[in-house]
Amino acid sequence: MQTPADFLPFARPWLLLALVLPLALIIWTWRRQTGRIALPFDHGVVRKRRLLTFLLNLAETMPAMILALAILILAGPQRLGKPRQKRALTNIEFCVDVSGSMTASFGEGNRYDASMKAINDFLDFREGDAFGLTFFGNEVLRWVPLTTDVSAFRCAPPFMNPTNPGHPPWMGGTSIGKALLFCRKSLMQQDEGDRMIILVSDGYSSDLASGVDEISRSLAEANIVVFAIHIGGGTIPEAIVKVTSETGGEVYDPSSQEGMVSVFQRIDQMKQAKLEKSIAETLDHFFPWCVAGLGLVAISTVSLYGVRYTPW
Repeated sequence: MQTPADFLPFARPWLLLALVLPLALIIWTWRRQTGRIALPFDHGVVRKRRLLTFLLNLAETMPAMILALAILILAGPQRLGKPRQKRALTNIEFCVDVSGSMTASFGEGNRYDASMKAINDFLDFREGDAFGLTFFGNEVLRWVPLTTDVSAFRCAPPFMNPTNPGHPPWMGGTSIGKALLFCRKSLMQQDEGDRMIILVSDGYSSDLASGVDEISRSLAEANIVVFAIHIGGGTIPEAIVKVTSETGGEVYDPSSQEGMVSVFQRIDQMKQAKLEKSIAETLDHFFPWCVAGLGLVAISTVSLYGVRYTPW
C-alpha cells in the first residue's frame, strides 16, 4: 500500500511537518494589527496606504520564507534522473579447431593464426559481452572460461598453435559434435544473457554427422545460436549447415584473411547487442531550492535598507 510519503519528492518527508512554523509566522505577519500608530491630530483623516502596507508585510515575510526553504532543503529534495540504456549481455563461446589440418597455409600464416587474429579483432567491437574460448581436436579443452575480461584471449594463440612441437597428440583429430556439446554445457551455466557459439573448423566430423539431429535439437532448446566458419575451403559439411540453420545462425566460407574479418563483422551485424533501459536513478535536487533561498536572502537584505516596519 502506498503512503502519502511515496508521492513526495523528498528523502525525509517527515521534516516537512516543520513548515507549520514559517506558515504560522507568515499568517501572523499579514493579519496583525500592530501597524497602527496613534497621531496627535483631532478629527484628522489619515489616508490608507495599501501599497506601502503590502510592501512592509512582504518584507517582514522574507525571514519566514527563508526558514521554509531551509526546511525544504533539509528534507532532501529529489528528482528522477533520465533512464539509461544498458547493454544486454551476450555470452559468446569460441570453439576453435586445433587439429593438424589447421596448420595449412592461409593468407600470410596458417589457418589457426588467421582464426585467432580474427577472433581478437572481433573482441574489440563486441566490448561488454562475455567471451569464452574452447579448443578441440579429438578431445576438448576449455582454455578461457566465460568472462568480460578479454586479456586472456590476447595471450592464447601461441600456446595451442598446432605447429608447436609440444602440441598434445590427442588434439590431432576433429570431434565437432563433442566440442559443441561441451560448449553448450558451459553456456548453460550462465544465468544471464543470450548464448552464442562461434565454431571455427576446417574439416569433417564423424561424431557430428552421426548425431546431428540430437545435437541441433539440444542446442536449439537451450536457445544457443551457432555460427560456423568453415576455413578449409571446399564443400561445407551438411551437418554443420544443419546445426547453424536450426539454431538460427549461419555458416561462412572465407577465402582470405580479409574474408575472415568480414565474416566476424557480418556475425556482429546479424547478432547485434541489445540495449535495455534501466530504472531511472533518484538524484538529489538542491539547485533550484538553493537559488530560491539566495534570492530571498538578497531581497530581504535590500528591504532592510528602506522597507521595514518602524512603529515610531
